[in-house]
Amino acid sequence: MPSATYEQLLSESLPQAIETDKQYQQLGAKLGELIGKGRSRTPEETKLMRLLAILVEDFDRRHAMPPDDSTPAERLQFLISRSGKTPADLLAVFGQCSHVSEALNGRRPISLDQSRKLGKLFSVDPGLFV
Repeated sequence: MPSATYEQLLSESLPQAIETDKQYQQLGAKLGELIGKGRSRTPEETKLMRLLAILVEDFDRRHAMPPDDSTPAERLQFLISRSGKTPADLLAVFGQCSHVSEALNGRRPISLDQSRKLGKLFSVDPGLFV
């Protein structure tokens, strides 16, 4: 039986930028399957494996967190830089531009209510901000 073409492999796996944990799990499982094939992997499968690895690495980079000893403001800055959101997106959380700026600079503590809203906004544990 002839091996699948690269185009067939692409149409089966439908690789795309990973935005959700479900997509991450699905593409990660396919990547693991391809890695597990080792030397029996076809050149087309190796090409797909490399593409999936780039997509998984991109997701990991965008969703990784700064070190545990970082401040809530540093975590918030990190999430903004990695998420594609802007300080303006935080107005619904903080209410005023000056409060957004002060929270980002560490001059304003983040309240529990704001932590919950930030957790929802960035899909992370609200405890990161307290």
